[in-house]
Amino acid sequence: MTTATSSTQQHTAVHVGLVGALKLGGRRIGIELKQFFRDRQSAVFNFALPMMLMIIFGSVFGNQKLPPTQITFAQYFVAGMIASGILYTSFQNLAIAIPMERDDGTLKRLQGTPMPKLAYFIGKIGMVFVAYVAQVALLILVGKLFFKISLPGGSQWLTFAWASVLGLTGCTLLGIAFSVIPKTGKGAPAVVTPLILVLQFTSGVFFQYSQLPAWMQQFSALFPLKWLTQAMRGVFLPAQASALETTGSFELGRCALVLGAWVLGGLLLSLTLFRWNRRGES
Repeated sequence: MTTATSSTQQHTAVHVGLVGALKLGGRRIGIELKQFFRDRQSAVFNFALPMMLMIIFGSVFGNQKLPPTQITFAQYFVAGMIASGILYTSFQNLAIAIPMERDDGTLKRLQGTPMPKLAYFIGKIGMVFVAYVAQVALLILVGKLFFKISLPGGSQWLTFAWASVLGLTGCTLLGIAFSVIPKTGKGAPAVVTPLILVLQFTSGVFFQYSQLPAWMQQFSALFPLKWLTQAMRGVFLPAQASALETTGSFELGRCALVLGAWVLGGLLLSLTLFRWNRRGES
C-alpha cells in the first residue's frame, strides 16, 4: 500500500512538474520572440538577407529556363531559399545566440532560478517555429509578387508540413549542440556563417544541384540541408521538374528518413554536448 501511494505521488509530481515547465515554456516563447525581433543582427540574417538574395538571384537568373524542363530558375531558387530559411532561423540563430547568452551570464542566471530547464528549450523551439512561419510567408510573397512563382497544391502542402517540421526540429537540435563550438559569443558568427554559406553552395541552393561536381554532391549529402532543399523542390516544383534531380526523382521518402535520422542525431548531440556555463566554469 505504501509503495503504491509513493508511486502515485511520484507520478503526480512528474505530471505537475511537466505542466509547470510547459506553462513557463509558453511564457519563455514570448520573451524569446521579443528578444529575437529586437536584435537587428537576427532580423538581417533571418529575414532581410534571404529576401535580398532571392531578389538579387531572381533578377539576374530568374527568367532562365532549366533544361530539359521549362522551369524557371526563380521557381527552383525559391525552394532552396525556403530550405535555407529553416537553417537561418534554427541552426544559425541558436548557434550564435546561445554562446552570447552563455558569455553574458544569461544561461548561468537561468540555471540558478527555480525555472525548469525544459522551459528554456521550449522557449527557443517556439521562437524558431514562429520566426520560420513569418519568414516563409515573406519569401513566398516576394516570389509571387516579383517572379510569378507557382504555389504548391494538394498533397504538396502535406510534404511541406513534414519537411518543415523535420527540418526545423533537426536543425534546432543541431544548433543547440553546435552552440558549444564557438569559444566566445562575439566569435560565434565567424564560426557559424561560413559553415552556412558552404552548405548553401554545395546543397543546390544557389545552383542547380545536378550540375555540381560529384564530390560536392557527396559532401552535401552528409548534411540535412541537401535533403531539406530536395524535399522543398518536391513541394514548389511541378512533377516534371524531377528530371532535374540526379536520380530523376525527388526521393521524398528518402528525404524524410534522412531528416528523421538527423532529428535523432541532433537530440543525442544536444543532450550530450550542451552546457550552461562557459568553458572552465563549474
